[in-house]
Amino acid sequence: MAGVVDSQANTVFLGGGGPGHAVPQTLLLKYANRHGLIAGATGTGKTVTLQTLAESLSLAGVPVFLADVKGDLAGLSRAGDANGKLHQAFAERAAQIGLTLEYQAFPVTFWDVWGRKGHPVRTTPADMGPLLLSRLMNLTDAQEGVMNIAFRVADEQGLALLDLKDLQAMLVWVGQNAADLSLRYGNVSTASVGAIQRALLVLENQGGDSLFGEPALDLSDIIRQDASGKGMINILAADRLMQSPRLYATFLLWLLSELFEQLPEIGDPDRPRIAFFFDEAHLLFDDAPKALVEKVEQVARLIRSKGVSVWFISQNPTDIPEGVLGQLGTRIQHALRAFTGKDQKALRMAAENYRANPEFDTADAIQNVGTGEAVTSLLEAKGIPGMVQRTLVRPPFSRIGPVTEAERAQVMDASPMALKYGQAMDRESAHEVLARRAEDSAKAGAAAEAKARDTDALFDMSRDEYRNARRYKPRDETRIRSSRSDSIVETFGKSLARQLGTKSGQAIVRGVLGSLFRGR
Repeated sequence: MAGVVDSQANTVFLGGGGPGHAVPQTLLLKYANRHGLIAGATGTGKTVTLQTLAESLSLAGVPVFLADVKGDLAGLSRAGDANGKLHQAFAERAAQIGLTLEYQAFPVTFWDVWGRKGHPVRTTPADMGPLLLSRLMNLTDAQEGVMNIAFRVADEQGLALLDLKDLQAMLVWVGQNAADLSLRYGNVSTASVGAIQRALLVLENQGGDSLFGEPALDLSDIIRQDASGKGMINILAADRLMQSPRLYATFLLWLLSELFEQLPEIGDPDRPRIAFFFDEAHLLFDDAPKALVEKVEQVARLIRSKGVSVWFISQNPTDIPEGVLGQLGTRIQHALRAFTGKDQKALRMAAENYRANPEFDTADAIQNVGTGEAVTSLLEAKGIPGMVQRTLVRPPFSRIGPVTEAERAQVMDASPMALKYGQAMDRESAHEVLARRAEDSAKAGAAAEAKARDTDALFDMSRDEYRNARRYKPRDETRIRSSRSDSIVETFGKSLARQLGTKSGQAIVRGVLGSLFRGR
């Protein structure tokens, strides 16, 4: 019996095809970076095929990154069980396809955005960029424009956007300076800023506060081998992440983009530098804008020269845009069910993507292959698509199904990633710099206001003294002395003179004078 990896031929064994499934079906590692597709209806064996392919690549020394949507792939960290209920079926399948069944565990690193089922995996808004963030938050064109302005200004002013509060603070600053920014970059409306802030709040509630921060994921920590030369299998816990499909798809697309931007060109290597599996791939393209689909197509087309093998896993090949589907050289198609006219059309379209085999009808084979069996097309010499085969996929060497919390904790504690990523960092960035600027500006304003108050008070004091000097100017001494020396008679006389100016006063005077003369 044969093993999985043939070092001389530089191939990995996928399963048995041909009559009686006795013909080995092997994947040429030097063509593995031309990407692949694993498709099929629910329950047809896609997850187990993904597991066996990850094992084969790891045995060949190729690191793997995959998302564990249902928690089943965590079993890669534990060896299969010879006493398990599937052992007899696996042993018979291995004998049928000519494989030595060797149960073993694989080197696994667990990752989790929330840091619960794996080491925290983080990125920064600066690394993700405005395009993916706008896609993540489903922003309009106008709002995406404002987001681009915020990133541009942050870059020009040396303001690091390392977490959500940095981006929120930057948007507040953009809103406050909208008038000045509009003259230079175009219209910046406060309504757009407010809409982005609300979208950021939703993103924060979905887990964005955990995703964005430091230390950010270092790609070298996922592109590595263990001491025995096996490729590290990086498993992202995605069961909770799948509750926010847009966050899930955007994170994996960011990771793919980072691999594209950071890895150097190496042409066509003997084997991939890393294999990247994108499960539930339809989530990446559902309602995706044209610009984003074009970016994925560009990355898929160009990233192979950097030694990255990308695999899309979905229920139906029609979930993948034609421009991307055309880049996928290796195809593993599990059963498709055709219950409706639409399903039958999709089945015919899937069959047309294969090089026909005269021994059977491809569409009929796709509809009728059993669990664990698939219709495969593997690249041959010079990258030519191989003739379609009905392939019985090899059984996995690791456990099928989830692991216990204690088993997961044991793997995490033994990983060197626990020390590097376990504690979050919060170094000075846009939020702190803008807060300090606002504080300094407030202090300067308060000092200027206090100085102005002091100046006004001094001016008011001088004005009061001026008014008081006029008001309290010493009076004429003669008037003061006369007012104090008036006799009672003089006072009465003055009062009488004032009364003579009125008719009533004149009548009183006449009456008084009449009484005086009569008395004489």
